[in-house]
Amino acid sequence: MSTLAHGDDIHLQRRGFLAGGAGLVVTLALPLHAQGVAGEANAPRPERLDSWLAIGSDGEVTASVGKIDAGLGLPTALAQLVADELDVPMARIRIRMGDTATTVDQRGTGSSNGVTDGGSALRTAAAQARSFLLARAAQRLALPVEQLDTREGKVIVKAAPDRAIPYGELLAGGRFEIAVDAKAKPAFRDPRDYRYVGRPVPRTDIPAKVTAQYAYLVDLKLPGMLHARVLRPPVAAARLLGTQELPRTPGFVQLVTLGNFAAVVCEREEQAVQAAREVRLQWSGPQLEFAASYDALYDSLRTGPSQNSKVDRSAGDVDAALAASAQTLQAWYEYPFQSHASMGPACAVARIDAGAVTVWMGGQKPYPLRKAVAELLARPEAQVRVIWLPGPGSYGMNDADDAAIDAVLIARAVGRPVRLQYDRAGATAWDPKGPPGVFRLRGGLDAAGKVQAFDFHSRGYSGRVRPSGTGRFGDSLASQLIGGHVTRGEALHQVSAESYAFEHRRVSGDLLAWESSLVTGLRTAHLRDPDGLATCFASESFVDELALAARMDPVEFRLRYLDEPRHAAVVRAAAERAGWTARVGANPAGATGKLRRGRGIAYAPRNGAVVAMVAEVEVDVSSGDWRATRFVVAHDCGMVINPLSLERVIESNVLMSLSRSRHEEVRFDRHAVTSVDWASYPILDMTEVPDAIEVVLVGNKPGPAFGAGEPSTRPVAAALANALFDATGRRLRRVPFTPARLLAALQSPVPAA
Repeated sequence: MSTLAHGDDIHLQRRGFLAGGAGLVVTLALPLHAQGVAGEANAPRPERLDSWLAIGSDGEVTASVGKIDAGLGLPTALAQLVADELDVPMARIRIRMGDTATTVDQRGTGSSNGVTDGGSALRTAAAQARSFLLARAAQRLALPVEQLDTREGKVIVKAAPDRAIPYGELLAGGRFEIAVDAKAKPAFRDPRDYRYVGRPVPRTDIPAKVTAQYAYLVDLKLPGMLHARVLRPPVAAARLLGTQELPRTPGFVQLVTLGNFAAVVCEREEQAVQAAREVRLQWSGPQLEFAASYDALYDSLRTGPSQNSKVDRSAGDVDAALAASAQTLQAWYEYPFQSHASMGPACAVARIDAGAVTVWMGGQKPYPLRKAVAELLARPEAQVRVIWLPGPGSYGMNDADDAAIDAVLIARAVGRPVRLQYDRAGATAWDPKGPPGVFRLRGGLDAAGKVQAFDFHSRGYSGRVRPSGTGRFGDSLASQLIGGHVTRGEALHQVSAESYAFEHRRVSGDLLAWESSLVTGLRTAHLRDPDGLATCFASESFVDELALAARMDPVEFRLRYLDEPRHAAVVRAAAERAGWTARVGANPAGATGKLRRGRGIAYAPRNGAVVAMVAEVEVDVSSGDWRATRFVVAHDCGMVINPLSLERVIESNVLMSLSRSRHEEVRFDRHAVTSVDWASYPILDMTEVPDAIEVVLVGNKPGPAFGAGEPSTRPVAAALANALFDATGRRLRRVPFTPARLLAALQSPVPAA
């Protein structure tokens, strides 16, 4: 059984935890004034084994990791790893995550690194802990280590298994007091002896979630806590000129204004909601103008001056090969701004005491945020504690960190703890957006249809104009609205990752300046699988176009140029499970009255993982409406910790990316973002869920585990684009594939062969 630790002065209303289960998913540590802030000497450090693991006298194991769970079941996978490597029943494992005072700084979670970084660290710590316990038991029993083994949280004598010492008895106060030897090769257990890793263990957080007993950030309540709502500029980069009328709402405490940052603060949440409606602020007109439409935006991306250019990789002489080709192709593909549009608006709680600051947040990177809060308040980092609690989901840089910084600013102004909750309109309009891009693909074939050249070139905005963490106050929206220092983001080029063995190939990109957007709702940040959905859409759509020009079946064409065995294996596995039959061109037998059916394939590598996907669609040619009926996903991420959770992650990736491919496109006019709710920013609904999502796990064997949280996001748009072409003979080169866009293509002249 596992429990949630929290201070007497913290109340989690409406929800608690189930008193049972295989292990705790998330823990809340004590508040700062009750527990004290760990000084630098006692702060968790990666070289200390005690920073990763603690074993109580009762045999309960606490594993601490500098990661957070974005809803993918990471704590269950981590508990599986620790339980098997330490040889402890999984029910005794307690996972502590994302608390800067009690867990090692691993920055947080991103790039699908929860298992690759957090899991590998805990596995190594557990292996070294087991070796230490065996050695200590050998001393106590006066026996060689070779005569000992472990079982169920005990060291046993092999020849006499009843002679055993529980782990808790071998440690003083549950501590190891030893260093982790980064150079030593851990004595990992034989994977054949694992009881949990590789098995479909049910997620430990689901029972509490489905019975409304799970503790979320929005449920956190502190004594004396106030409630706040922020007020954003009505048009791009508008300046706050003054206050026309204060709210008359009962419980109104203060209007906080700093530069162009404004917030109302009240005693109760509903009062803050009402006060935000009543307050009247005077704003200037727009100080920045957006493109008039997506057509204008894409034209500007194609022709505007580049700020930063990069050749990501190249081989041969692409330009010469194109010039010498018997047949050349060129196509442009376009991808829009997209919103995180999290299920719920961001929330954060901040408390500032004389010697300690505590911030509760729901983002992915609490450790950089700690630095930003310390800078903002001019406090030593040792006085600042950031505690992650589950929020509405954060796949990239959404508005969670901005909410945390806003809460700190407001708490400083009013001198009391503050809970800040964004509203739906503000969250959708002002969360950082995934960047748009245009992609020019060129290819050359010889007279026999062999690829002579492949050229991928992108032009767009960096997905890190808003940096990927909040390590400086200048990274935040609040700093930018106040007019303080603005941290320059990274140059994140939109480049594809395909690995075809074309003799002459080049992948390059240009970035256009977009820092002017930082005080608007169109500032850009990385969204799930940053740029992967967009770049794979362009690259894999064009590969299908090359296959058609070469008069080859799309699967056969890919296999001809994939010389890496793992990459070819997933393409074969997806095609085989889907029942792929070879043909060239659109489906000649896919018509049933006004309905057309098609299938498409796409493949994508990502940070060691490789995915291939077949999508099947059904199109109503009279309206352009379409639905995805089936996906087959072949997935190789190396060793699989929990196949059940992995399949669910793959399914969720497919559904999220299907939504982004079919619906999602941030709307705006010249002066403001106009996507403010689910009507103006629609997402996938229940009627559009495919009939089947079939998963084939490839390459699952003991060894490295590559990140699995994002790779199956990547090929979805391309597979759908190729399937829609197969069904209709029309190539859509702009995401999203709305029914209106498809109908317009169907009503246009048939493209020349």
